[in-house]
Amino acid sequence: MTQSMNLEEKKKALIEEITLIPDAYERLGYIVDRGQKARGLTEDLRIDSFKIEGCMSQLWVVPSFQEGLCQFHSESDSAIVKGIASLLCDFYSDAKPKEILQTDADFLGEVGITQHLSPNRRNGLSRIVESIQRFAQSCLADS
Repeated sequence: MTQSMNLEEKKKALIEEITLIPDAYERLGYIVDRGQKARGLTEDLRIDSFKIEGCMSQLWVVPSFQEGLCQFHSESDSAIVKGIASLLCDFYSDAKPKEILQTDADFLGEVGITQHLSPNRRNGLSRIVESIQRFAQSCLADS
């Protein structure tokens, strides 16, 4: 995904990429692999103010706002959560706050990712999206 893509284009590209993987469990493997390759957070950023509450795993999402665009980075002690958080952070990064607020992450259900997550993991996923959208809302309010 490139920076110049809007969220609808990113969504379409991700759906195409993930649906090329025929098996639902291989798709989860893709997510885990993505998390293993993701750049994590340094220890000094793994603080309570960035921690996502309501997730069984340790999960941090660090947002920033520069030149009118939001950026997100994440870390987790769970491979699947780290993969999902990484995918969502990459997806929503380099987007304008208004676009983030208009775009949900329902495509993860469309490609068969959420159906194979435990209820607690699905809850964690929704908390990540809520956190990202809350940050986008605050950026919109500040500008």
